[in-house]
Amino acid sequence: MKTLVISFLWMGLLLGVSQGPLLSQDAAEILHKMDEVLFAPDDQQSEVRMILTDRGGNERVREASVWQKGADMRLFRFTSPAAEAGIAFLSLPDEVMYLYMPAYGRERRIASHVKNQSFAGTDFSYEDLEAERYTERFSAKLKDQATDRWILELTPLPHLRSDYSKIIAHVHKENHYPIKMESYDRGGQLYKVAEYTFGRQGDYWFTEEIMMTNKRRNHSTRMVFEKVILNSGIGDEVFTVRNLGRF
Repeated sequence: MKTLVISFLWMGLLLGVSQGPLLSQDAAEILHKMDEVLFAPDDQQSEVRMILTDRGGNERVREASVWQKGADMRLFRFTSPAAEAGIAFLSLPDEVMYLYMPAYGRERRIASHVKNQSFAGTDFSYEDLEAERYTERFSAKLKDQATDRWILELTPLPHLRSDYSKIIAHVHKENHYPIKMESYDRGGQLYKVAEYTFGRQGDYWFTEEIMMTNKRRNHSTRMVFEKVILNSGIGDEVFTVRNLGRF
């Protein structure tokens, strides 16, 4: 009997050891599938409404146009109100990002150590708006699951600078799009929560809405995507520094 108990204990230990790599592999595959959903169209463009809400419930509304191509080029340009119109953000491969401010009439490159700064007073940082696959920025570990979702812990890769120590990503089990992202600061405190709504055009899922809540400021930005057009053949010339100031 003693030998039998010891045998079961060893089997349990062996199973526990063997499951670690499997869980790690599953998490990486889930994150890869999420990337495939997010960047499935060759390109997309949309009109965006942003509703900024402060701790007192006061709202400000902004409008913008967004263009994206592949998984590493994105242009975001405000169109209203007049005070913000023309402000533009460009994300290019290899963590290259530019900001254009009409008041100064020139673009400036965004250094990696300021990626955590707010973009034009919204609750989205430059890092949040960066166009890059999650698998190229984070390692993944499967933390839990529920009926409809996988729950992953994403940790920034060692060679990349991030304002987040980790992100808890809730990924839809069937369709593999993100449901919610909980971002933690470098001190391990919950910093931001992004909640997603997705729609579908043909074979493609696309983002209909992102509600980003800043837990430090008790402030939120709701980004609503309208007039979404997929696979229209956007040219590379759209995603150039020269094009930033054209409004």
